[in-house]
Formats: sequence, C-alpha cells, structure tokens
Amino acid sequence: MSQPPVSAVVVTYHTGPRLRECLYALAGDPEVSETVIVDNGNPPSDRSWLEGFCSRHPSTTLVDAGGNIGFGRGVNLGVSRASHDVLLIINPDAAIRRRSISPMLETAATMRSPWIVGGRIFDVAGHEERGPRRKRLTLTRAMTSFVGWNTWTLEKKPPPSTPIDMDVISGAFFLTDRTSFNALNGFDEGYFLHVEDVDLCRRAWEAGGQVCYDPRAGALHYGATSDAPSLVVAAHKADSLARYFHKFASGPVERLAVSVIVPVLRWATLLRAR
Repeated sequence: MSQPPVSAVVVTYHTGPRLRECLYALAGDPEVSETVIVDNGNPPSDRSWLEGFCSRHPSTTLVDAGGNIGFGRGVNLGVSRASHDVLLIINPDAAIRRRSISPMLETAATMRSPWIVGGRIFDVAGHEERGPRRKRLTLTRAMTSFVGWNTWTLEKKPPPSTPIDMDVISGAFFLTDRTSFNALNGFDEGYFLHVEDVDLCRRAWEAGGQVCYDPRAGALHYGATSDAPSLVVAAHKADSLARYFHKFASGPVERLAVSVIVPVLRWATLLRAR
C-alpha cells in the first residue's frame, strides 16, 4: 500500500538560520508531500528568503499570519491551508530525520482516533531532550520539577525500542491526521506559547483516542534559536501553565489548590528566566 501524502506545518517567528535547515530537510524528504510555512512576523530579510525558497520549491506555501499570533493559532492556520489529510507538525528549529514518517504512519494504523504520534527529539550531541516522553501534568509534578526533583519528564528513563502509549508527547514534532485534529478542534488558541501540546494530548485521550511515542522517528532540535526575549517567553509559559491548571481543575478543593499554587509557579517561572 502506498503512503498517503503528508503536509508539514511549520510556524516561524524570528527563528534565525536554523529555519533553513528545517525547511531543506522537509523539502529533501520523499515522505513529505508539501510544506506550509506560517510566517508569524519574521524580519524583512527572513521574509525575503522564505519567498525565494517557496519560489524554488513549488510544494512549499508561505502563509502570512499578519504578525505573531502565537504557536497554536499559527498551527491551526497552517493546517487550514494544508492540502493533505496527514499532518506533520514540526518546530522551525528542528530538522526531521529522513524517512521518519513511515514508522509513525505504521503506528497510527493501530491506534484509536483521535490519534497523535510523537517521535524522538534529540540535541546536537544525540541526547534525548525533555518533552517527547512525559507523564500527565499535575500540580504536584509541576511543583517538584521546579524544585529540581523531576517527576514529569522521562528522558532519563531507558528509552523504549518500540512504539508505546504516552500521556504527553512534544508539540515540536508529531504526526496526526485532519480527522483527529478537527475532532479536537485543533490547538486551544488561548495558549500563546507553551503547554498547548500538553493540552492537546490530554484532550485526545480524554476523548477516547490515543497518544503514542515512536522511537523510530526522530528530529534534531536545536532549540532556543529565536531572538525573542527570554523573560517574554517565560511570561507566556507562566500564563500557559495557569490556563492549563485552571482549565482542568475539577471540584472546589482542586480549584482552591490551583488558586494558591499557580501564582507560585508563575513567580518561579519568571525568576528562573531573569
């Protein structure tokens, strides 16, 4: 059976030169049929380069978001412009490992919808990054992680050799399809940056779907390539954590705990960025 066509969606904001590596890797991968680039407000020099890249690669489309509309909203916009039903979401500072999509599709064929398949994300030294393998996010796990006791992410645990169910994978590199994405109404656009992937995964398994991690698929992630001020990024992360915990708090006791603990998490997030 032939592989279905795949649309890659890349949202970029002041990404820098790593964006070129991301796009060339996608353009050179025979399993990627098209790439939709959402320009969230890049400087004129980058915009000019992107226009030139698209003119040389007819399977690439550039979408002007009209400014920085946030990551989740940018992905939703890119998906709405994509031509195909299988969707690869990848960060602009990540380069896909060639032929990673086939194993992800193989895994997806066995999964319940709405489905999401994440892959291994590694740094330039080949080490697995935080994010691709995570437990469900709780207040306890958030607090312990901030004080240096990591009870949330699993990159220090022995990696699996075959696909496994996972509570949370990374929004920096994952595969889904339009039916699943639409069933979840895409990313929650109330998150500007960070935590929107945690939210999406939670909604997938709460809807009876499945989230999996496939170690056979991979992407090199450079990370921290944007020139956005670190304090601004941290503020977005703090706001996103607050939104997540308020959104999913159940019952008066948990809502009270959220109202007390979330301001502490916000303070700790901003303090770490200074």
